[in-house]
Amino acid sequence: MSDQDHAVVIIGGGSGGITTAARLRKAGVTDIALIEPADTHYYQPLWTLVGGGRAKIVDSGRPMASVIPKGVTWVRDSVVSVDPEASTVTTERGTVIRYGRLVVSTGIQLNWNGIPGMEEALGSGGVSSNYSYELAPKTWDNVRRTTSGTAIFHMPPGPIKCAGAPQKIAYLACDYWREQGVLENIRPILVLPTPGMFGVKVWSDVLVDVAKRYGIEVRFNSAITQMNPVEQTVVIKNNETGAEETVHYDFAHMTPPQSAPDWLRNSALADPENPFGYMGVNKNTMQHNVYPNVFGLGDCTTTPNSKTGAAIRKQAPVLVENLVASMKGSNGKGSYDGYASCPITTSRSSLLLCEFDYDLNVKPSIPLINTKKEIKDFNKLKQVGLPVLYWNLMLKGKA
Repeated sequence: MSDQDHAVVIIGGGSGGITTAARLRKAGVTDIALIEPADTHYYQPLWTLVGGGRAKIVDSGRPMASVIPKGVTWVRDSVVSVDPEASTVTTERGTVIRYGRLVVSTGIQLNWNGIPGMEEALGSGGVSSNYSYELAPKTWDNVRRTTSGTAIFHMPPGPIKCAGAPQKIAYLACDYWREQGVLENIRPILVLPTPGMFGVKVWSDVLVDVAKRYGIEVRFNSAITQMNPVEQTVVIKNNETGAEETVHYDFAHMTPPQSAPDWLRNSALADPENPFGYMGVNKNTMQHNVYPNVFGLGDCTTTPNSKTGAAIRKQAPVLVENLVASMKGSNGKGSYDGYASCPITTSRSSLLLCEFDYDLNVKPSIPLINTKKEIKDFNKLKQVGLPVLYWNLMLKGKA
């Protein structure tokens, strides 16, 4: 394989990589390569609605070729290593690509084997996960089949993408069961690693009431440490007391433990103090803490914000401003304040629009709407409005 040289190399064709490429093109950068092996680009937030019976899985994907900006070189390959001292990326096929500036937006790695027994349980016996294109439709199948018994909804310890997703499906499922008149026959259990429902009190208080409305038993500071797909049981451990309980399930929605991709966590780009291998960047400038010609955004970095597409939408213009400035030999003035948005579906027709920054300040973006309480008949925003924003504006560097 012949080597390549590019002014900017972007690793990852997800929302971060595509929107950054589009914005760089608009800023006048012409020599850009984007490394991404997948043929399809997915709008993953839709998968929660698929699992809740409110969207179709086929509507979540488009051909990768259709979203990569014109003029950007698409390297259809996987990255196996980066040498930041030599400013090179090596791909699975052995191609060595030299970069002037590197943007890392690999997304997050789903560790399906992170809980003993979970990988074997997925896809049968009432077990599924909305974190997978293949499994999200099975969630809806399982919701419809469940008329009695125990339903488990699980969130693992550590940072995960869309941290509200494990709760969203719980409320969508319980609302459906309520509509069908079977909720009283079902025992819903929500396993959370956190001491509260949400990191911002105003919304945490609302979600406490939502869980009570459905009769959901919430296990705070807890984690599922083991699954037995044959006996259909999980072991729930309280991380404060160490106490364990074994619970039989008839339905289980599992969220896998997550981390940076293996190649990244084993590289010099990873923050040595981060146990999940995320890349260390300045939380405001998006520039690497050690290598000034490396930038990062999205789920794979150490920025202490919620890992959401909305965060990427605010990070990308900051990164591009500072990267372009560095190419001109100056320091950019772009600064990211930690904005993230998490629209939590609280029923099949309502949601809680959580928007906040690094300091957990409420940062509403839609005028005249009280985002501190559930918004009725507002799910069209998540079903229609946000996908339109994503495909037509964000990925094209316009929003």
